[in-house]
Amino acid sequence: MADTIEINYYSDMLCIWAYVGARRVDELAAKFGDQVQIKTRFCSVFSDVPAKIAANWASRGGYEGYGAHVRTVAERFDHISIHPDTWDRARPVSSAPAHVFLKAVEIVAAQDADTPFDQQKVTQAAAALREGFFSYGRDISDPKVLSDCATALGLDVDHLWQADVQMRAVAALTQDLDLARKENVEGSPTLLMNSGRQRLFGNVGYRLMEANVEELLRGAPKSAMSWC
Repeated sequence: MADTIEINYYSDMLCIWAYVGARRVDELAAKFGDQVQIKTRFCSVFSDVPAKIAANWASRGGYEGYGAHVRTVAERFDHISIHPDTWDRARPVSSAPAHVFLKAVEIVAAQDADTPFDQQKVTQAAAALREGFFSYGRDISDPKVLSDCATALGLDVDHLWQADVQMRAVAALTQDLDLARKENVEGSPTLLMNSGRQRLFGNVGYRLMEANVEELLRGAPKSAMSWC
């Protein structure tokens, strides 16, 4: 049996499919515990929201049309809800502020010398931001909304906004984006396992995720890793 499976989990905070799939990733972590290490990473799907809406939705109702599309997607899943303001009135200019914020949470969590790094802090913060945007119609590109989220989670807001933390967070996000390009990540969400050999992209069911992890934990012979 393999000891630990490393998973790079790429998503964009404004992606409806990442919101849909987040519970599945949480279930994966809960079932396999220390047998999996899920690394939260970000890819850039909504880096420039106005340009994206103009390019893809100008002839289909703009923001209102895209919001209607997102609500149609959400109707297929009982575990999520979409606020009427989401994309209609709450229009983030970019997913980048939320991504930088979450990288800052990760950095601050890692700086705590009294306790080991807790990935759960990042997971909780990401869940809170997604809920804030999709379920409560809040603009998660707004610094005040990000600060409110940090306060609700009991995080040190002043520490998160310190210049050195923010600069390091921007650098960490840049590393994610560079790695996403290197690993040919095409969109959100994407899970990469087995050094990128196993790739799950988009609306992938939980059982398929589970089967991939279980197969890796069983441990394929080294001779079967590559036929080249």
